[in-house]
Amino acid sequence: MNKIAPLIQKMIKYNHGNAKRISHALKVHNYAKTIAILEKVNEYDLFNLESAAILHDIGIKVCEKKYNSTEGKLQEKEGPAVAREILENLDYKNINRILFLIGHHHTYINVSGLDYQILIEADLLVNFEEENTSKEDIKKVYENIFKTKTGKKFCREIFDISL
Repeated sequence: MNKIAPLIQKMIKYNHGNAKRISHALKVHNYAKTIAILEKVNEYDLFNLESAAILHDIGIKVCEKKYNSTEGKLQEKEGPAVAREILENLDYKNINRILFLIGHHHTYINVSGLDYQILIEADLLVNFEEENTSKEDIKKVYENIFKTKTGKKFCREIFDISL
C-alpha cells in the first residue's frame, strides 16, 4: 500500500491553515523525489526520502511555541518526535532513517548517504526561491554543499548560475 499520499494528508492536517508551510513541504518532496529518481535511488531509500521530505519541517510548530523561533537546529531537535507520532499512526515500520533525516536536514557536514544529500539539496532549492536568495549566495552554497549531478544541474538551470 502506498503510504505517501496519506502522509501528505496528515502533514496538511497538522499544518492546517498554513498554506506557505504546506506548499514548502510539497515542493521539497517533489524536488527530492525527482532528484532521487534521476539519481537512481532504490525504492526503499526513495520511500524513506519521500517520507522525510514531506515531514522535514514538521517540528516548526513546536519550535514556535516552545522557543518562539523556527531556527533550523531547533527544528532538527523537535521534529523527530512529532514525525514519530505521525508515522506510527500511519503504521510505518523501520522509521529510524526517516527520523534521522528529519533530525539532520539543516546539518550540512558529515552527510551520510545519498538520501540525506538529496534532502538537503531539495530543501535548499526551495529555500533559495522562497527567500529570493541572490545568485552570488546560491553560487557559494552550490560550490560547497551540492553534490548530486541532478541537484547541481537543477540549481544551475533554475537559478541561471554560470560557473
